[in-house]
Amino acid sequence: MYSDKVMEHFENPRNVGVIKDADGVGEIGNAVCGDMMSFYIKVKNNVLEDVKFKTFGCGAAIAVSSMVSEMAIGKTVEEALKITNQDVAKELGGLPKNKMHCSNLGADALHKAIEDFQGKNRDVGKAVSKKPAAVKDTSCPFCEGPMEGFEKYCKACHIDFEDCVSCGMPRKTNDEKCPHCGATRVRV
Repeated sequence: MYSDKVMEHFENPRNVGVIKDADGVGEIGNAVCGDMMSFYIKVKNNVLEDVKFKTFGCGAAIAVSSMVSEMAIGKTVEEALKITNQDVAKELGGLPKNKMHCSNLGADALHKAIEDFQGKNRDVGKAVSKKPAAVKDTSCPFCEGPMEGFEKYCKACHIDFEDCVSCGMPRKTNDEKCPHCGATRVRV
């Protein structure tokens, strides 16, 4: 039923624990199956220096958490955000169809921890951002119509927008992909 790699990560999980002074924490659970995961990340120079997890769940959930932690350590924040549920299942040599939701939880919990880190460090990122600071009477990044101050809505083209967490450039609020850097929206 389970691959040798799944069994190895279940019986000998890597990176179990809590990072007390974590830079980001992500928690996720599935009420239907009862699996719950918490991921803790430590980031230095935009690289995930340490990743720990605590998981309450089945063997597949524990194996997935262990694999996600191994896949993420040493990656940049941007690279870690690209770890998909399918990548995790593939690295484990596959998961039974009824356990695929476990790989979803692992990647999602990691993404939530990264999102938490990015939220705490928005001001730091803006300080080194290549994007010029917004000033009064700027123009809309999409239609170039006049805007006032730090608005996130253009009255001329009726578009809500937000800053991309990867590149800091404006993107339409509901767009899945950033038109500037191609980063996809973090799943929550």
